[in-house]
Order: sequence, then structure tokens, then C-alpha cells
Amino acid sequence: MGASFATERRLLAEDELGPVQNSHYPALESLPHDDLVSLARWIRERHNRARDIIRGRRRVRSGKAEARGTASESASERGLAAKKQVFARGMKRVNAKLGLIAAEARRARMVAAMEEALARRKSAPVHHPHGGDSAGGGMAARPREKRRGIITGGRIGSVSQAGRNAQAARDSRAGG
Repeated sequence: MGASFATERRLLAEDELGPVQNSHYPALESLPHDDLVSLARWIRERHNRARDIIRGRRRVRSGKAEARGTASESASERGLAAKKQVFARGMKRVNAKLGLIAAEARRARMVAAMEEALARRKSAPVHHPHGGDSAGGGMAARPREKRRGIITGGRIGSVSQAGRNAQAARDSRAGG
């Protein structure tokens, strides 16, 4: 869940509050690209500094490192961890805006390249090669040498009738 503006004001020092407020929506939209890059760099440095301090305090508390002589080495890092999260959210917003700007630039380059390719294709001469000599008529049809047999009307159905007659003869012998 995001922190409210009041929580950010409470956690951050005066010099840190302005840049973090610039990382919020209305101010973020109006910043030019160079200012966005410098803001992202500043927020990243502050986030990394808070991370390193928290890591150092944990190492001192677990006995892996010696205290540097400051009283804050033994202090709790809850407030600093919350401050680090504020910087992380600010970095996420700024990086998202930088990503949108980069995507728009990429899209513009791609559209320009496609339009250039289309213009090249339209300006190229149309290539319609000559088909050469036209094809011949193909293979000549040869008349059929074997005539089709003509079936007389009396033969139509004679095979079926012969099968029926044979079956009737078998049936009369078997039943008899």
C-alpha cells in the first residue's frame, strides 16, 4: 500500500522532500527528459544510501561488523526502511515515466522506418517481366481406340436376376 503525502513529509528531510514530490504525477508529467534522468539518478542514490546504512546496522547488530563510533549504529532501522520504501516508490514512478518516453521514441523511430520503406517501395519501378513465348495448346486428345460395349436393354439387370434365380434354386433344394 502506498504512503500518503503526509507520511512522506514526516519521513523525509527538507532537502529530500522536493525531489520526491516531483516524482508524483502532476509534477512528473511536466518534467523534461533530462530532469527526469537526473531525478531518477538522485532518488536511486538516496535509496542506495539508505539501503547501505540499513545493511551496516544489521551487520553491527549481528556482530559481523564493528560499530563506526556513531550512536545511530545501534538504533532501529524502521524509520530508515520506511524512507527507503518512499525512495523506491519514487524511483518506480520515475522509471515508469522514462519507460513511456523511451517507448514513444522507439515507436516514432519504427513508424519513420516503415514510412521510409513504404516510400522506397512506391518509388521503385514496377517489375513485370515478359512472359516469353506463349504456351502451346497442350497435348492433343487422341480418339479412344476401344469402343465401349453397348448393353442391350435385355441384359440390364440380368446379373441380379441370375443371382435371385440361383438363390431360389438353393432354397428349394434345402427345404425339400
